[in-house]
Amino acid sequence: MDYLSGWSKCKRRLSGITAIVTGGNAGIGRETVLDLYLRGARVIMACRDIKKAEIAKLKIEKSTEAEEERGSLVVEQIELSNLQSVRNFAGRILDREATIHILINNAGVMMCPEGRTEDGFEMHMATNYFGHALLSLMLLPRLAESGPARIVFVASRLHTYCDLDLNDINFQRTTYNPLSAYGRSKTAEVLFSRALARKLREHNIDNVTTYSLHPGVISTGIARHFSDNFLRCTTWLFDNLLSWFLKSPRCGAQTTIHCAVDPACATDSGLYYRLSIDWSVRSVTK
Repeated sequence: MDYLSGWSKCKRRLSGITAIVTGGNAGIGRETVLDLYLRGARVIMACRDIKKAEIAKLKIEKSTEAEEERGSLVVEQIELSNLQSVRNFAGRILDREATIHILINNAGVMMCPEGRTEDGFEMHMATNYFGHALLSLMLLPRLAESGPARIVFVASRLHTYCDLDLNDINFQRTTYNPLSAYGRSKTAEVLFSRALARKLREHNIDNVTTYSLHPGVISTGIARHFSDNFLRCTTWLFDNLLSWFLKSPRCGAQTTIHCAVDPACATDSGLYYRLSIDWSVRSVTK
């Protein structure tokens, strides 16, 4: 499906720019890291599994040896479902990094079995929303000092089908549904991006902009829990048959890249982006 999809045409270089990408070792996160790295950015790969992240880092560096003016890659550990891990990560980054220009909240879980985190939150909401919201707020002062800066949330179109019930974020009043749990967490991301943009304007902070987006349906490992919730073969079907009709991770990363680097949306804030009908990437919600 890549040939039917929009691709970022921005050629902007990112020398002197520091970017953070959560979940940067696989899928569209890895492709986002690769793109920013080739543009010359210092990219911090914020990942749960350090070993996998180090392997991904080495593969990216090895595959781009012939490229000139590359940036640098740094691996840092973060467990987004654990708020103390998020605080620890943010503390290390603030101690070490004098500037932060781009924060891409990309990592996430999808349709995993019902579970609670150490902090007592439902797993989707904790990982996809609370972890990223806390990280964004902790790094916000440094982002504002470094501005212009951008905060990007990789959400999902499924947010349009799932209302966010603030009185039942842990499914204590209703029966747990993994699809609803995922959609609610993505709704929370989109709403947070819009609310943060509004608060920044209210406090006259105009050098930090926020974005949320739908990357499309991507052929990645995101379907690993499907068989736990549906038919036993669902994950296999998604990865092996439906993959012919899905975007590649590189193509799926294009909306994220557009929001993170393109000058065309530099003054926009709080908008939601997805592929438009003319195959370009643009905002669809104000």
